[in-house]
Amino acid sequence: MHPDDTDEQRPARQHAADPSTGATSDERRIGRHRAPEPPRRGVRTPSVPARIALAGGVTCCLGLIAFAGTHHVDRQRPRPVQEVLADRAADEQRASRARDRAASPPADPASASPHPPAARSASPTPTKPGRPRPVAGLTPLQMDNAKKIVDAGVDLGVPRRGMVVAVATAMQESDLHNLASDVLPESYDHPHQGSGSDHDSVGLFQQRPSSGWGTVAQLMRPDYAARAFYAALAKIPGWRDLSVTAAAQAVQISAYPHAYARHEQRATTVVAALT
Repeated sequence: MHPDDTDEQRPARQHAADPSTGATSDERRIGRHRAPEPPRRGVRTPSVPARIALAGGVTCCLGLIAFAGTHHVDRQRPRPVQEVLADRAADEQRASRARDRAASPPADPASASPHPPAARSASPTPTKPGRPRPVAGLTPLQMDNAKKIVDAGVDLGVPRRGMVVAVATAMQESDLHNLASDVLPESYDHPHQGSGSDHDSVGLFQQRPSSGWGTVAQLMRPDYAARAFYAALAKIPGWRDLSVTAAAQAVQISAYPHAYARHEQRATTVVAALT
């Protein structure tokens, strides 16, 4: 106490000088034991769910900011050259596959490439031989039948003179037409180019089934009829030294043995054009 203080002033000054009292007052104002202040009028304290939502939103924003900062740092970090080249190659492959998927598959894989390999060359397609050009006044149909006779002779190895005998015989017997017979109605069931009525004679050489030349179906085939004629000609002794008329008559036994001679020149021209 101050010696000059009055009795009323002593308690007040003593209270101000008391350290414990001052410390307690300061803690009340700024310390962790600060007494809660009464809420102000007009301000409402947020509820617990609102606080949780607010805290979650702040956390999410902080995470996005951290990710953006990390991504920015990664992009600024220099990458190895090998890694960059590998990524570019992968991008090109993905783009190429995407284009392939978008395009419709071509019918031919080689046609899809603008520059197909030179090694892949298509094999030439075999062309069908054309019809022979008619000669000696024959029609295309007659020339076709003459060719069938000549082709059979070539296949059998018959000399050219034997082919001339065969063509001259067919010129006389059927005018180089594959004929059916009115006597044999079944002959009309096969491809034919006209009809005749000389007994049961059929085909290019007017051969008779009743004489053992073959069946109607066989004799209506020009290739078979020509082979049958060549087989019979080969059985004639010395036929190579005979005239065309004599050789043909020896095979056919015709009632007009000299009729074949007039066809020799034309038959020779036809065989020469087909061989």
